[in-house]
Amino acid sequence: MESRAIGMVGLGIMGSAMSANLIRAGFKVLGYDVVPKRRADLRKAGGSIARNCKEVGRKCEIIVTSLPSSDALLETATELAKSPRANQIVVETSTLPIPVKEEARDRLAKRRVILLDCTLSGTGAQARVKDLIVYASGDRKSYTRIMPVLDGFARAHYYVGSFGAGSKMKFVANLLVAIHNVAAAEAMVLAMKSGLDLATVLKVVADGAGGSRMLQVRGPMMVKGEYSDATMKVQTWQKDMTIIGDYARKIDCPTPLFSASASIYTAAMAMGRGAEDTGAVCAVLEKMANNPRRRR
Repeated sequence: MESRAIGMVGLGIMGSAMSANLIRAGFKVLGYDVVPKRRADLRKAGGSIARNCKEVGRKCEIIVTSLPSSDALLETATELAKSPRANQIVVETSTLPIPVKEEARDRLAKRRVILLDCTLSGTGAQARVKDLIVYASGDRKSYTRIMPVLDGFARAHYYVGSFGAGSKMKFVANLLVAIHNVAAAEAMVLAMKSGLDLATVLKVVADGAGGSRMLQVRGPMMVKGEYSDATMKVQTWQKDMTIIGDYARKIDCPTPLFSASASIYTAAMAMGRGAEDTGAVCAVLEKMANNPRRRR
C-alpha cells in the first residue's frame, strides 16, 4: 500500500481498539472524536490528533469510521466531502441502517470518494486483541486496496458482495449474538438454581456441544456477576437490535427467537443497567429466578 497514514473518525470502544492495533502494525493513525478524552487517549497510544473531520480527510487517503449513530455518519460524510483527496476510500465499520449508509456513500461519491460498507463481528474486548472479523462490501478493487489496513486490526476479513451486503451479514451475525447471549445467561441461571459451581459449569459446558462464542466471551462475566467493564453496552445494543428488527420486518422475515430475547435486554435497561455489558441479561434472569446465586 502506498501510504501508512490512516485516518480514524470515532474513537470509542471499537475505534480506539482498531487504532491501537493499527499503530502496533506500523501505521500512522490520525484520529478525531468529538470527545476530548478519547482524543487524548489516542495520543497516549501513539497516534496523532486531528482538529476535525476535514483535517482527517485532507491528510489521509484511507479513513476508517466507527460511529454511534446515523446522524454522526451523515455529518462525517458531509465534512469529509469538503476536503477530498484523489483515490480516497472511507471504510465504514458502524452498525447502522443500510439506507443511511447509502446516503453517506452518495454524498461522498459526488466528490469521487468511495465508501465501503465494512461491518465488524466481535466485542470491544475482542477488538483490543485483534480478534475481529470484517464483512466487507462495495467496490471490489477498493476492498483489495484496503486489505493491508484490515489486516492491521482484524483477525480475518471477507468480501461478501455489493454495497450493503456487509451490513446484511452483520445483521445475521448479531441476531445470533443476541440469542446466544441470552441463552448463555439462561443456562447459567439454571446452573445456579441447580446448586452447581459456576466456574466449573463454564469450563465444562464451553468445552462441549453446548458451548458458544458468547458463552466463552461473556460466561466469565456471568460467573462473577460483574458487568461494569462493558465491551458492548446494553444501551448501544438496543440500537443494533432495533436496526435488525426493522430490517427483518422490511423483508418480511420472521425472527421469533430474536424477538423473544429483546424483552430481556429491555428489562436490563429498566433495571438501570444500560451502561453495563450485555452480559447483564444474566442479572435480569437471576432476578426472575428469585436471585439464586450463591453468595460467599
